[in-house]
Amino acid sequence: MCNVPLLRAVCRESYNEPREVYEKLKRLGMDLVTVTDHDSIDSVEALRSRPDFFLSEEVTCRLPSGTWLHMGVYDITERDHVEIDKRRTDFESLAAWLRERGLFFSANHVFSSLTGRRALADFELFESVFPAVETHNGHMLPRANRNAAALADFTGKAEVGGSDAHVMASVGCAWTVVPGARTKQEFLAGLRRGFGKVRGEAGGYGKLTRDVLSIGGLMMRENPWCLPLAPLAAAVPLVILGNYAVETAYARFWMARYLRARAMRGPSCAAAPAAEAAA
Repeated sequence: MCNVPLLRAVCRESYNEPREVYEKLKRLGMDLVTVTDHDSIDSVEALRSRPDFFLSEEVTCRLPSGTWLHMGVYDITERDHVEIDKRRTDFESLAAWLRERGLFFSANHVFSSLTGRRALADFELFESVFPAVETHNGHMLPRANRNAAALADFTGKAEVGGSDAHVMASVGCAWTVVPGARTKQEFLAGLRRGFGKVRGEAGGYGKLTRDVLSIGGLMMRENPWCLPLAPLAAAVPLVILGNYAVETAYARFWMARYLRARAMRGPSCAAAPAAEAAA
């Protein structure tokens, strides 16, 4: 369910059917398919029999600073999901368990306000604990993606990307390539070694407005008694515009603070001027 006040009781974040998502991605030419639902693995039942599908999850975890982060965890089992869910509010325990299990994980959209506030200590965690950073999200602002790519460059982190699609129109708008990989095992091994390359679209005002309106329409089709909410659709373009202003300011603010913190740490931050340009 979505986390918007009042709507969270009646509206889902996505109405996509897993099989339709899979079939569209295959038509677009994807060799492998994974789905990263928020704190859920419901798609596995529909897709577990596909040899080119592997299960992943976007975990909402609480960092030691008290802030929240979306973390991508890739190629998991149903048992892994249960254990992850137990630990997602205790980051030290979660990170230790992921390393013990040898699972690949990423810090997602770290320059977005989507999960709320950030702390400088979080960025030290991104540098020291996470093997990968999401550097290309199909619904994040180009600035936020560029900032994340600069962070990955500074710290030698693997890069991942994906569409973050909540409606069918956006499925497959961004993806990750590992050149030369022929199997899932080779693909994941290539990601771990930093060979992943991100491709596709970034976010945009028109795309996000379209997707939010589409989700609203699907909500009302599923729950006809929500039709009295239809006039709220007129406010969506203004809300999205306001959100983009907030996201732009957030990405700019945290990149500037991150660069200052790196500069204070000494000469190891020689690459900082390049990130200033990227920001």
